[in-house]
Amino acid sequence: MSETTSADSTAASAAVLGYDIRKILSALPHRYPLLLVDRVKAMVVGESIHAVKAVTFNEQFFQGHFPGRPIMPGVLQIEALAQTAAILAIESLDLAGSGKLVYFMSIDEAKFRAPVEPGVLLDLEVGFIQKRSRVCKFWGKASIEGKVTCDVQFTAMIADA
Repeated sequence: MSETTSADSTAASAAVLGYDIRKILSALPHRYPLLLVDRVKAMVVGESIHAVKAVTFNEQFFQGHFPGRPIMPGVLQIEALAQTAAILAIESLDLAGSGKLVYFMSIDEAKFRAPVEPGVLLDLEVGFIQKRSRVCKFWGKASIEGKVTCDVQFTAMIADA
């Protein structure tokens, strides 16, 4: 018989699955055309999150970026990661229903490694580097089928709306 530590049972109870678009809309103030998270696949509250953005040709930015070769702007990949981080922060810091917002403070070490074209599922993985009550630092990675398109570190603050 194996023993389960309290840390193991706490981590298991902190895992969240099935975070659909309705729950995302209740957590984030963003709406079309700037809502860039479609589904949360998995989350370990207080640690990390894995979300997905379905990138379609109907996105407004593809009309001008670039005609003849549509590519998702890198800054929107970072915004999608930031929105994913906001969901993690809201769940981890128990901010749901508090009226608090999560605002960008800084973006560090952003690297764009591959273009994101229409017709893909963009995996968004984010985790805490540092967590405080008002300021959090995150790492983020966007990828398509395991191929990294963007990685970044960023800081956000928790503030009143």
